[in-house]
Amino acid sequence: MRDRFNAQLTLGSTPISDIEIPTKSRDEFPAFLRAMQYVYTDSELSTQVFSLLESAICTKKSTGRPGMDLWTIFVLGAARLCLNVDYDRLHYLSNYDHLLRQILGAQDGIVRGRSFERQTIIDNVHLLDEDTLRKINLLIVQAGHKLVGKQEAESLRVKIDSFVTEANVHFPTDYNLLWDSGRKCFDVLKYLIKCSKAYGEGWRKLEFWRRKLKNSMLALGRATADKSKNRNERITKATTEYLRIARTLSDKFMIAKETIPATSEEYALHFDLKYYHEMLNKHIDLVDRRLLKGESIPHEEKIFSIFEEWVEWIYKGKEHKRVELGKRTCIVSDQWHFIVDWWVADHQQDNLLLLPSMDRIRLNFQISLCSGDKGFFSKIDIDIMELFDIKTVIPKKGKRNLLEVQKENDPEFIKARRKHSAVESNINELEHRGLDRCPDKGIKGMHRYVGLAVIAYNLRRVGQILLAQDRKWADCPKAA
Repeated sequence: MRDRFNAQLTLGSTPISDIEIPTKSRDEFPAFLRAMQYVYTDSELSTQVFSLLESAICTKKSTGRPGMDLWTIFVLGAARLCLNVDYDRLHYLSNYDHLLRQILGAQDGIVRGRSFERQTIIDNVHLLDEDTLRKINLLIVQAGHKLVGKQEAESLRVKIDSFVTEANVHFPTDYNLLWDSGRKCFDVLKYLIKCSKAYGEGWRKLEFWRRKLKNSMLALGRATADKSKNRNERITKATTEYLRIARTLSDKFMIAKETIPATSEEYALHFDLKYYHEMLNKHIDLVDRRLLKGESIPHEEKIFSIFEEWVEWIYKGKEHKRVELGKRTCIVSDQWHFIVDWWVADHQQDNLLLLPSMDRIRLNFQISLCSGDKGFFSKIDIDIMELFDIKTVIPKKGKRNLLEVQKENDPEFIKARRKHSAVESNINELEHRGLDRCPDKGIKGMHRYVGLAVIAYNLRRVGQILLAQDRKWADCPKAA
């Protein structure tokens, strides 16, 4: 059972509409809190937001003990990304930051208000999904357009670009992924032995085998890093010993896997052991083929994390960071710097993201111009967009003919091309909102994390506009 908002205030507390937000602070949090105050006090906007949250979170019958209210879930989920903090920091702020607790409706008056547990915050924020966040973001963007004075018939001039949101994984090599697979087999097996001592037969020296596998992995790492003479011989010797131990353990894990009954209580652990054992065998094969047989491993056979299999190896040619591990994130911002669309690409290059993004935006807005870099160039997509009266400012990749040269030398094209660079500042701020690296697990966690970061960005943008209006009203001379 969940409420939209717990309206029962403690004695001496302040209603959300009467909270005084500091207007002259240069910190990012007051602007976010001011936007949240606006969302709550605007009756039409708050009703729409609460309806979306109810449809996504309140999927069970309205019975049972009370859960965290919808307003608290939304505020805490967006606040985490606005400040780019972890759940430990968010837990502290939700219990001890005065302004945040006022916005949450949990502020302290004469009697202390509600308190929040760390795991409760995590479990409830994870109930949000990408589709709901997209719909909420649309409402926030529309509210922002209203504040900046956008006319209903006014079209958008959008800028599209992409960057990489890195996953929380270490840099992969086939031999350290082999170690990851082995150590997780040990972890699962150790827990099974602890649950039922009958499974411990043959694993009295479990910790010894674990240390032996790790030491052989470290020895191979030192051999590959050494550039002195006879390097290849040392690598071959270390690899042979590493694979010998790994294959011995693989056989032992196979026997253990067959002797463990797949009961309902231990089925998940049985499944995990099977998965990590498969990963162990896979990387034994990869290490053997690459270091001993000298083969070049095809890219499609490689796995860059045994924990996050969806991670991509992305090479963008940047000098400061040539290789990134994560997902390509595409954003579209308008002339008022609101992000109207985003997409987490799945093995898609930039030229495959242009038309789908425009199709999603055209469902809610009119578009008159779209600018992008050379990576988004697609002759077919540009021709289709021009059929819908969308002017494209995207330089051609490769050699240009006379008409294309004339088009790119047009003063309007050059002017729009120069304005396109503003999207880089939008990306930079998003990375400060947390999109430089995603700490959440799983591909669903990545999608949710990106969506919350975009919402936090747009809320802060709305808050900056509101605070500027508040300062303007405060500076106006009062009527006598």
